[in-house]
Amino acid sequence: MRRKTHIVHIGDLPLGSDYPVRVQSMTNTQTLDTEATVAQCIRIINAGGEYVRITAQGVREAEHLKVIKEELYRRGYHNPLIADIHFNPKAAEAAARIVEKVRINPGNYADKKLSTPKTYTDSEYASELERIYERILPLIRICKENGTAIRIGSNHGSLSDRIVNRYGNTPQGMVEAAMEFLRIFEAESFRNVVLSMKASNVRVVIDSTRLLVERMALENMHYPLHLGVTEAGEGDEGRIKSAVGIGTLLMDGIGDTIRVSLTEAPEAEIPVAFNILQACRLRISKAEYISCPSCGRTLFDLQTSAAKIRECTSHLTGLKIGIMGCIVNGPGEMADADYGYVGTAPGKITLYKQSEIVKRNIPEEQAVEELINLIKMSGDWKEAK
Repeated sequence: MRRKTHIVHIGDLPLGSDYPVRVQSMTNTQTLDTEATVAQCIRIINAGGEYVRITAQGVREAEHLKVIKEELYRRGYHNPLIADIHFNPKAAEAAARIVEKVRINPGNYADKKLSTPKTYTDSEYASELERIYERILPLIRICKENGTAIRIGSNHGSLSDRIVNRYGNTPQGMVEAAMEFLRIFEAESFRNVVLSMKASNVRVVIDSTRLLVERMALENMHYPLHLGVTEAGEGDEGRIKSAVGIGTLLMDGIGDTIRVSLTEAPEAEIPVAFNILQACRLRISKAEYISCPSCGRTLFDLQTSAAKIRECTSHLTGLKIGIMGCIVNGPGEMADADYGYVGTAPGKITLYKQSEIVKRNIPEEQAVEELINLIKMSGDWKEAK
């Protein structure tokens, strides 16, 4: 069961448990380079990204988001934009007047690193919370006026000295940093808020996010969550870490938007995100293939046949096709498939529609064409665009 949340309004694409888990990415261009940033936003959107995040490290960059947004609109792209802010409340306030959502880090939005560690008494700690309240109040007011959402994004590597002194650089510290800000938003009756717990350590991501959900439940809070493993890397390593961290939480029913953080072009993150969502059966965006790894019982050229079937059918969104090497496990293990392609004798294929045999012992060289004919006869075929 997916965790129930309230709705957060982010432009024309609302977020929360009543909606699909949203996919997003972040540009890596210089924000002041309008053409490069707009072009990368478009590549992210065309790949399927629903939200696009852009860094705004200073007021100048934050104000330039207006130029980027206008150019995207001119070219027909209206996806919500998110400003990524660190250290600079003035930049956040400027961006909140322009974009649909602002991401702030509670570890450095109102706190600076101290040259020497400090131990806080309870009264000193309470005084610090009052200071943070005053520091963030202008942003809350601007967001209320402009209908802008906020993400409170705790990062394992950038907790404030005050939090680390009391809670350590731990999941508990990450959660407390977010909850301090969240309680301020609640006090101001501002609930257009998303939260995230980010780390490069997959276990920290999972532990801190689960703990955050528990803490919010104790205080009757039901805010949507953004999931991701930050600095996951590239290639297989980045994809595996992201799938484990994000997928584990999604299977807990936790998560309303995801970002796969790869050291690659941002648009390369989008198909990985959709693959994770499809594996969790949360969003179906492509055809799915249930194929065995092959063994000594395999009765046909499984790899070649699988490649041919994928080439012919990959455009059939949502269709599940089982490609199994033999009759021993094939019919049972592909029971979830819409269509089955199973080796039943050397060089012979039997076709299934769900669990029912449709045609037996087709010669291997004719079987892919026969599978396509079966899909067409059953009404599940669409021509590729």
